[in-house]
Amino acid sequence: MHVGSEQTERGLAALVGRMADSFSRLVTQHLQLARLELAEDLKATGMNVAMIAAFVPFILVGYAFACGALAAVLSAYLGWAGALGAVSLLNLVAGGGGIAWALQRLKARRMMDDTADELTRSMAALSTPAPVPVGNPLLKESSNGR
Repeated sequence: MHVGSEQTERGLAALVGRMADSFSRLVTQHLQLARLELAEDLKATGMNVAMIAAFVPFILVGYAFACGALAAVLSAYLGWAGALGAVSLLNLVAGGGGIAWALQRLKARRMMDDTADELTRSMAALSTPAPVPVGNPLLKESSNGR
């Protein structure tokens, strides 16, 4: 009877050890996933910020043409002001549209969404009790029924 108890304790110790090792591996894998996903998210965010920076000159050129057109209209009332106004409007619309598009892409991007999903799945798996298999050798009854 004492030998079976030692065997059960060694089996439980081995199970606890394997569970601790598996949990450690799970945490390590979650950290690796988080690091990779953060790098990917930073790269995508950097590209969107670069796109915003690329459209800023359109806004500046449009503003310069709008100021030139306004000055021309106020000084001459007709002439080349219409052309300057049309070009400034085109630049303002193109630059504003490009920045709005890039900002929309930034807002739509979920940061670290894969990591959050994996953590949610892991927590759900860890919170549900594991079924006890039928015929577990660690839970065998002794031959005399005790």
